[in-house]
Formats: sequence, C-alpha cells, structure tokens
Amino acid sequence: MDAEDGNGFDISATPEERALKTRLLELREEHRALDSAIFALQTGGANDPMQLARLKKRKLVLKDQIQWIEDRLTPDIIA
Repeated sequence: MDAEDGNGFDISATPEERALKTRLLELREEHRALDSAIFALQTGGANDPMQLARLKKRKLVLKDQIQWIEDRLTPDIIA
C-alpha cells in the first residue's frame, strides 16, 4: 500500500527516492520547455541551425537522464 502526500510522492519513500522523483519532475519540465523552444525555432522566421542543434542535443541528454532516473525508481522484477 502506497501512502502518498498531496504532491503524489510516496511518504514512505527513502530520501534518495524522493530526491530522484523531485529531479525527475524538474528534468521532465525542462524537456517540455525545450520541446516548445525547438518548435518555436523551427516554425518561426529565425532559422539558426546551430541553436537548433544545441537545443536538440540538450533535449537528448535530458531524455537519457530521465530514463536513468526512471530505471533507478522502477524495481527490477524477474519474471
């Protein structure tokens, strides 16, 4: 049984798990913001391929970090 507080955090989670969940939320928010920035840059009149490449690279780094944290938070289940 998971006891969650109002923010969706499991109150029985370890401090490390809470820190990872907080970081995960931050990374997801930054990933969404980058997605919006990339879309705006692609659809806007200013065509800056270097800036676009930097944003896409940062987005990929964030995706890798998000996946790493999700893997850490998901228990290994051997079927």
